[in-house]
Amino acid sequence: MKLKKVVLGSALLLGAALSSVSVQAADKVRFVTEGAWAPFNFIDEAGKPQGFDVDIARALCAKMAADCEILTQDWDGLIPGLKVRKFDAIIASMSITEERLKVVDFTNKYYSGGLRFMGRVGEKFDLTNLSGKTIGAQRATLGAQYLEDNFTGMANLKFYDNQDNVYLDLVSGRLDIVLSDELPTYNWLKTSESGSKFEFKGDAFMKTDNIAIAIRKGDDKLKAKLNKALDAILADGTYQKINAKYFPFSIY
Repeated sequence: MKLKKVVLGSALLLGAALSSVSVQAADKVRFVTEGAWAPFNFIDEAGKPQGFDVDIARALCAKMAADCEILTQDWDGLIPGLKVRKFDAIIASMSITEERLKVVDFTNKYYSGGLRFMGRVGEKFDLTNLSGKTIGAQRATLGAQYLEDNFTGMANLKFYDNQDNVYLDLVSGRLDIVLSDELPTYNWLKTSESGSKFEFKGDAFMKTDNIAIAIRKGDDKLKAKLNKALDAILADGTYQKINAKYFPFSIY
């Protein structure tokens, strides 16, 4: 009888352990990114999302032992899609802002950035007075908000669905100057065919721009898991390796 109880107890414990492992393995997180903000997120030649954001998402998935899917969505559809549960977490270089905090929650930051103007090499600009200039930025970003707050009625402001179209209009001459996040602009200057014809104008500002993963309001369980995984990749050097793949300096 005792032997039967021991065997039965062991079997129950083993079953519970296997069940726990099964539940853990079944955890699924649907990440979404934009795919048009290189080097943070972009679509490769095979049509798959790549970039710093995507590499961070994969590293977090590994730490969480989660079954992850990485989807893409136009910028304007990211938060609406999150709210209707098309995906679980936005990892698309999204800034933490008071306005966004009204509708989503954020994890701890996974990098910080700032804004910086860029224009054609050799052209002089008074960045305190851009009257009559045509300035471009991606819609619904800190750069666009800054332009609206400071240059409405003074300059011709043009906003675009994605950053690639901002660069295209700058190269074609339809824009005089653009305002964007410093880090993706740095990458474009260094890697694009037209980058050598353009340069930063002035210093970076608003460098307290913290970038984090957006999740649905009240999803505290996922938030805790993501923050724990972020701490882990920062502690074991995984984050630093990903950082070095894209930038010769720390962006954390």
